[in-house]
Amino acid sequence: MARADILPAARRAVWATLAGCAGFYGFAHALGDRTLGLYAIFGVLPLVLFSQIPGPGRHRTRVLLAMVPVGWVMVTAGTLLAVRGWAAAAGMFAVGFLVAFAATGGPVPAGLSAAGQLFYILPCFPPYAPATLGSRLAGLTAGILLTAAVDRLLDRLGWREPPPVPYRERLGHATAAVADSCAAAAHGGEDVRPAAERALEEARTSRIPPAERPTSPSARDRALIHTRAAVRHVHDQLDRLYRTPGGPTGSGEPAATALLERTATALRPVATGLTDGTPPPDGEGDGDGEGDELRRALVAFDAVRADGLPGAAPERLRHDAVVRSAAEGARLATRASRIALGARPATAGAERGGPFWYATVPAPELWWHRMRLHLTLRSVHFRNALRVAVAMAGARLLVGALGLPHGFWVLLATLSLMRTSAADTRAALRPAITGTTTGAVLAALALRVVGDVPLFYAAALPAVLLVGLTVATLLGPAWGQGTFTVVIVLMFAQLSTPQWQLSAVRLVDVLIGGAIGALASLLAWPRGAGGELRRTVADFLAAGAAGCRGVTDLLCGRPAPADPLRTVRAAMLLTEASYCQYRGERLLRRTADPPWEIAMLAGYHMLRGGELMLLRYGTALGATPLSPDAAAELTFLADRVADDALRAAEALRAHDPARLAPGCPDPAPHPAAASGLLRSAASHAGHMDAARVLLTVDAEAWLTGVAEDVARIATPVVTRSG
Repeated sequence: MARADILPAARRAVWATLAGCAGFYGFAHALGDRTLGLYAIFGVLPLVLFSQIPGPGRHRTRVLLAMVPVGWVMVTAGTLLAVRGWAAAAGMFAVGFLVAFAATGGPVPAGLSAAGQLFYILPCFPPYAPATLGSRLAGLTAGILLTAAVDRLLDRLGWREPPPVPYRERLGHATAAVADSCAAAAHGGEDVRPAAERALEEARTSRIPPAERPTSPSARDRALIHTRAAVRHVHDQLDRLYRTPGGPTGSGEPAATALLERTATALRPVATGLTDGTPPPDGEGDGDGEGDELRRALVAFDAVRADGLPGAAPERLRHDAVVRSAAEGARLATRASRIALGARPATAGAERGGPFWYATVPAPELWWHRMRLHLTLRSVHFRNALRVAVAMAGARLLVGALGLPHGFWVLLATLSLMRTSAADTRAALRPAITGTTTGAVLAALALRVVGDVPLFYAAALPAVLLVGLTVATLLGPAWGQGTFTVVIVLMFAQLSTPQWQLSAVRLVDVLIGGAIGALASLLAWPRGAGGELRRTVADFLAAGAAGCRGVTDLLCGRPAPADPLRTVRAAMLLTEASYCQYRGERLLRRTADPPWEIAMLAGYHMLRGGELMLLRYGTALGATPLSPDAAAELTFLADRVADDALRAAEALRAHDPARLAPGCPDPAPHPAAASGLLRSAASHAGHMDAARVLLTVDAEAWLTGVAEDVARIATPVVTRSG
């Protein structure tokens, strides 16, 4: 047993033991108020054992103190609704849904979901005693305050949980790796893209522990995700350059090489800022910093491109457009990282419909945007909340109909054993039943042998809490269920006359609660996120296809939605939520996975590339649209790319890999020499405005890049093993 593994478990065990026993013994024994003592320990255990509160000690204290009014609402509602079984069940449905749906707000509300529900569950059972509401609230408040106080005490004594690596630091390392890759591409050095790819994968939200994911609706977390997307865009443009004939420096244009070097230089302050927590210099017109140097380098590069347009080879036009797209990605990364690190956003792009729209929106409105987005059956968060609400309300009705004693344990078992898929719920039941049976037998033997000796149970409770919880994390869920069973029996043996049958009641309640959870998981979306992921990825591709057409319409001066990418952003968020849950489901799969990540990457490129096009050209050239011939060719290309994306989406939705276009992980690029748009741009450059010609070239590079991404969505080749 490694020391590094046991220390966090031992700290949590000490935390629960000191805080829980202090309130329980202080009120139930010293003051003789059993209600105060019961609610004090139940103010501790859900927060310590069933919750995950990320962040440093001060942040945990603020979160715990914020749970006091939440607990008051839950205990008050449960106490008053306990008057009738149907009223308590209706309240359980509302509480179960609202608290579980709050997980859309990120890791903090998700980590506290179980605790919030347990605060309602305990008082919603008989006896109906509204006269004890004051004691219940006082006990709960004391328990939460003791939880916060003991946590801070352990921190002051130097016993802190090992701090996780902040997500921004992971992203900083990935940004530095992409900067190195960009510099190597410019100088013709060793290809270090594999290291950058690994670093970017380590910064993918689905690879981050749930408690540490930047998935809240806040501007900071949105900007962190936006930064990674921008850095990923740079990396993907480098991949594309390496796939072209001659590699990253194949055009032979010194200005392109210089821009790649400047892109690498601009990414380094972003990496440093993310690692250190300080915003990088602003590059949007303050005249200082690498970002401003990159802006000037882009202006100079466009001037060189404009001068070289007449007679330029299509390969050079495509190459220079991809280099420019990589540099624009670095600019986006700079601005997004500044927002993530607390700096005021630049004006451009922060307007409604712009890529940084969230930077100036009040926090309550951001929360409303997020919750409204997930108010659909296509959202895994909505489905999870509905499953929890129905299962918990059904369990409360069943307990009332059967008149089960200690019905709280039934709902606790349902809540703690139910998973997001039927297979995962079945997997959780086996150790739960094994551990509960073992714990019930041991507790029954103790009750039978010791009898009515409260002092024994009072002495045994902290010992079982301390030792059992320390090793439970290391020995698995069966040990944890057994420990919790013994703890509950020891606790209630001090509140009433001890009877050995109490252990049997606990076992029966766990079996009933587990069966209800298994039934709910079987009837309500038993495949978990797998089935929904197929639909959300397909919707993402379909929305991206519409976005490509909408952006092209704007660039060509035709009527189009003011923000043609709004639905693409919404589809992306739903897809990412499904994918994160899918990655967390540990069920075995005997069939090959569809290429989820490849399909999602195509959607990201439709969105991010479209944002770059609109950010640069959307307003500047709105009054000077393309020539009719160029607009027709660009529209034809956009329609072809959109049709390919829609065919791939339909094949994913229908679960028919044979209908997908045959592809490979690294397809050959669309030849630039075969592009009519590029040939036309070079031949008509002397007769047209250079800005419009460059618009055509850059849009062609974006759309052909998307086409290459869509072509990679092929027959599944990756098999999940767990």
